[in-house]
Amino acid sequence: MVQIYKTKTGELFYLSCQKKRYMRILFVAATVAEVGGMISDLGFEVSDLEKRSNFIIHHTPHKPDHKLLITGVGMVATAYALGHELAANKYDLAINLGIAGTFDRSIALGDVVEITTDTIAGLGAEDDDAFLPISQMGFGESAFAATESLTNVFNKFNFKQVTAITVNTVHGNEASIQKVQKRLNPQTESMEGAAFFYACREAGVPCLQIRAVSNYVEKRNRDNWHIGLAIKNLNTFAMDLLKVL
Repeated sequence: MVQIYKTKTGELFYLSCQKKRYMRILFVAATVAEVGGMISDLGFEVSDLEKRSNFIIHHTPHKPDHKLLITGVGMVATAYALGHELAANKYDLAINLGIAGTFDRSIALGDVVEITTDTIAGLGAEDDDAFLPISQMGFGESAFAATESLTNVFNKFNFKQVTAITVNTVHGNEASIQKVQKRLNPQTESMEGAAFFYACREAGVPCLQIRAVSNYVEKRNRDNWHIGLAIKNLNTFAMDLLKVL
């Protein structure tokens, strides 16, 4: 069977399912809890050589070309673990899996979404009441983008595409929530996404980010969170994806 795809310039090219099935993919998650179903149901294993002091690489004997990297929580852990792995091994695609909060009330809790752009919200400087992003200061970038889309690679899936911010402190204060919404108008937030995009870009690895929404970004109230539902839906997607590879 042959799939037909259209490029951005409108030209057609052909990609066989056989070739697509054998792509070497690195799945990336911050914690085991977010992808526990994927690990247990698909037989991912960890060898002694793949244990690090602060991150772990899982592999499955059924699909040895695909690996799952557990980085630890936050931008620093993600950038280090991913940079270490991509410097040592070549992949055709990297996929970030995780849960997220959403500012967008049109997104239902538990929904799976695709992040297209992700900004490090706090990278810059305060100028009294104003915030100066690092790009405006001339010292670098804070916004990064996916370099691949899910529908381009696996046309079976079609999730809502959203924008995101990456934070060191998850928002739970009404004043700070209003401030970041006014400044960046994000739809979701996580603690790793932008660092994932950055590391993949620097390594030249195509990447995309998929997250399931566990909570609305509001004054902190754990009783309103649906982490279990988000993790269930995220793992269902991941397992369905591996079945078509």
